[in-house]
Amino acid sequence: MPTFADYIPIVSAAVTDGTRRVYSSYWNRIEEHWGHRRLDEPTPSEIKQLVEHIKTHVVARRNARGGRSAGEHLIAALRCLYRHAEDDKLITPADNPASKVAKPRRLPSTRRAVDNTHLAEINHVAATTGNDPALDTLILRLHTETACRRGGALGLRPQDLDPTQCLIFLREKGETVRWQPVSPTLMTHLQQHAEHRGAPRTGQLLRYTNGRPITTRRYDHLWNRIGTHLPWAATQQVSTHWLRHTTLTWVERNFGYAIAHAYAGHTDNPSGDTGTTTTYIRASTQEIATALAALTGEPHPLAQPAQCPDNEITFNHH
Repeated sequence: MPTFADYIPIVSAAVTDGTRRVYSSYWNRIEEHWGHRRLDEPTPSEIKQLVEHIKTHVVARRNARGGRSAGEHLIAALRCLYRHAEDDKLITPADNPASKVAKPRRLPSTRRAVDNTHLAEINHVAATTGNDPALDTLILRLHTETACRRGGALGLRPQDLDPTQCLIFLREKGETVRWQPVSPTLMTHLQQHAEHRGAPRTGQLLRYTNGRPITTRRYDHLWNRIGTHLPWAATQQVSTHWLRHTTLTWVERNFGYAIAHAYAGHTDNPSGDTGTTTTYIRASTQEIATALAALTGEPHPLAQPAQCPDNEITFNHH
């Protein structure tokens, strides 16, 4: 039976980059406390004790909730280890201690949709401050139009652009993929950005002026700068994910749940709260394009004739 110090590197090498990025810090904590112990030694009670220890020693942030998220992620990281141990026939499902420990109940998110006035303020700051307004406004428009996550934007490549149909290919968490409609304006700027900044066809599209690919740090700097100029954004800790809430709320209010569900790139999970109904009401790419056309006020080659709502979101065309 391997120790945690022996087995964690094996599992880390077997998971996706996204999973490794989420769990690596928690695996490090597990190794720090239990590295010398065998996988079959810890009991559910000891796991609960470790969870409480991690919760009380988590780095305190303004939006902290008593370490609940750290506790949840620690249990998830342990479950990932033990699932691999089951697959490797090191333990049986009945002997899996992590499966016997419940995750802390997740509290409702404090994120919400941003109203049009505040969204315009965010775009204005991005377009008039900083050392690369063209990059920052492109990032904001990409997220506002597509409601994609940061991973989807950072994983976008020039070869993922379909200018004829105004579609981009997004790869996001959980290895989900989808073709997402974008406006002709955004498609043009994405193509120009890739060309002017030397993005290779199979490489990352979003880049600095020197051609170096951006990382999540660009997002951190962007929102720190926005918070400096807009105190309300700093106080409420507005982030890129708020743009996702903004767009999906607008789509749901104007086009219904099924189209918002597809617009978000959510996968159908019959065992989830939505049940099997989403299997039968799945929205088409054409319906998503129709919602996008109404959102941006621009025609889209795949959009269906529809009456556009009079409350479209205002974009900055910097």
